[in-house]
Parts: sequence; C-alpha cells; structure tokens
Amino acid sequence: MLRVITRFLGLLLLAAAFAALVIDGTKSIASETLVVTPLAQIAAQVAPAKFPLLQGAIESRFGHFAWKPITTTLLALPGWLIAGALGGLIFAATRRRVVKIGYSSR
Repeated sequence: MLRVITRFLGLLLLAAAFAALVIDGTKSIASETLVVTPLAQIAAQVAPAKFPLLQGAIESRFGHFAWKPITTTLLALPGWLIAGALGGLIFAATRRRVVKIGYSSR
C-alpha cells in the first residue's frame, strides 16, 4: 500500500513537471524569447508567507554553508526540472523488480 501511495506521489510530481514545462513553453511562444521559471519564483508564489523564512530554517538546521552553495543553486534551477527529477526518481525507486524466470544462472 505504501508503494502505491509513493508511486502516486511520483506520478503527481511528473504531471506537475509536465504542466510547468507547458506553461513555460506557452510563455516562451507568446513572448518570442525563452522563458524559464526558477523554483524560487514558484515557491514564492505557492507560499508567499513561508518562503522568506526558508533561509533561516535551512541555516539553523544545516548550517550557514548549506544555504549559499547548495540551496541557492537548487532554487535557481527550473521548477519543471526539479519536479521531473524528483518524480522520476520516486517512480523508478518504487517499481517492481522483474523476476527472471527461465533464465540460466550460468
């Protein structure tokens, strides 16, 4: 049951990545330039009250070194890339292993 729920979460992340890619593509076609929405902008739109508190929370939990090189780099990447990578990893990690029946072990 847990595998089904986790796999569904991965599928939702993949669907969100596809939707974000379509939105960026539509904006790019409309403006005739390449438009890429970074993850920081998406997070600020989804949770405007909590996003400014993110830096303090990460620095207090993981230390000052975790904010500048790691988190700012991840927040600068496109949102569809992060959602697609997480969804793909979750989806691949929860797949059923194929039982090899009828194959020689030699």
